[in-house]
Amino acid sequence: MIDIRGKKILVAQPAPKNSSPYAELETKWHLSFDFCPFFTVKPISTRDFRAQHVNILDHTAIVFTSRSVIDSFFHICEEMRINVPEDMKYFCQNQQIALYLQKYIVYRKRKIFFGDGRPLSVVDAIGSKHKNEKFLIACTDSLRPDMAAAFDKAGFKYGSAVFMNTVVSDIKHLDLSSYSALVCYSPCDVRSLLENYPDFKQGELLLATFGVNTAKAAQEAGLNVEIMAPTPEAPSIAQALSLYCSKL
Repeated sequence: MIDIRGKKILVAQPAPKNSSPYAELETKWHLSFDFCPFFTVKPISTRDFRAQHVNILDHTAIVFTSRSVIDSFFHICEEMRINVPEDMKYFCQNQQIALYLQKYIVYRKRKIFFGDGRPLSVVDAIGSKHKNEKFLIACTDSLRPDMAAAFDKAGFKYGSAVFMNTVVSDIKHLDLSSYSALVCYSPCDVRSLLENYPDFKQGELLLATFGVNTAKAAQEAGLNVEIMAPTPEAPSIAQALSLYCSKL
């Protein structure tokens, strides 16, 4: 195990604006955290949406997995003068995303449904009651294979459209050798790391990942993942780091 106590850790996310789950670790384990987003997500243009040849009104339900995708969806509808019907149904990954719809529509429980936060929990929210809807899955970059597989298995009628694109940040100014650990929250973090540092060698850098897909992306890139979250013992990265330090 690599001793990270008293060392610097790089977190591939924007710096927290308010309280941080890492604050306690700074006191308890004398860790020092730097924050730097490895990528940004930007809405696509109306021209790029048109190029996908997707007719939103051919669908009776929309699936959202983030608030930024909601913003882009309704912006596209406004630009293209698409009047979304009042009986359109919306299925969201969690309640926070569902509540964000109030920015654009009147919130009615009979047409807005949400999962428990897991990406595929939206399939459970649809269930047998809404299985006959025709779904449009609003995506970032592309339709996730596991989402497509889940909808196929459930027998749902669906299509997908990209509303946001991931743009890799320029992080070449970072001296990775000055950090003892790197925390990645998304497969895009791994992609950004390798694109910015094509000759990257992990060496003694401890890698912590959040989510199964992030760990998978790192491992497929030949990287060694020492800390993974969520787990029953550590549902967050902060807790996973604390657990790791307690075993040193």
